[in-house]
This record gives sequence, C-alpha cells and structure tokens, in this order.
Amino acid sequence: MSVRKKIWGKNAERIAEALERIDPDLARYIQDFAYEEVMARPGLDLKTRELLAVTALIALGNPDELKTHLRGALANGATEREVRETIIHSALYLGFPRALGAMKVFSELLARTGEQGA
Repeated sequence: MSVRKKIWGKNAERIAEALERIDPDLARYIQDFAYEEVMARPGLDLKTRELLAVTALIALGNPDELKTHLRGALANGATEREVRETIIHSALYLGFPRALGAMKVFSELLARTGEQGA
C-alpha cells in the first residue's frame, strides 16, 4: 500500500482529485516526492512522521492540512492520547493560541468521525 493511502485512508481519492484540480504538476510532486519518497524513508515509522507533521502544521497554522495529518496519525497507530500530548507539547514551543486551535481541530475531527477514545 502506498504511504499516501496509509495516511489519507478513505479520503485518498478525494484528496488526490483536489490536488489535481489545483495544479497537476504540484499534485505529482506532493504525491510522488513528499509522500512516496520522503514519508516512506526508513529510519522513522509512519506514526512518528505523522506526529512530526502535526507539529509542523500547528506551527504553520494550516488547519486543512492539519486535519489530514491528524487523521493520518490515528490511522498509523497514534492513540488519541499521543495526539493530544503532541498538541499540548507544541504549546511550549509554538504558543498556546496555536495549540488551542489545533486541539479544536482535533476535537472536531473526533466528534465527526466517532474516533473518541481511539
């Protein structure tokens, strides 16, 4: 299974189509390079890579992409507690407003998907 399918899960086709609509060349770089090369490298498991992506997206303030990687973290073995701890830990370095925004995104995701207690 491709790395992007492991991260995007049931949303893989929808995300790929959305990227293609924005720009086919950029979509190819994101899908092939970012996911199938960088995210697939040995040395870190996919759960760890997703938790790192969550932290980076909190720092950047990208809530749409954050949702994708919050789902990806859960789909690749992170527990709800590990995701919450990642968000709380980010407050020390990125600020409480960013962490609070991320926690809201995560709480909304859990409420919509019924993953509470995962």
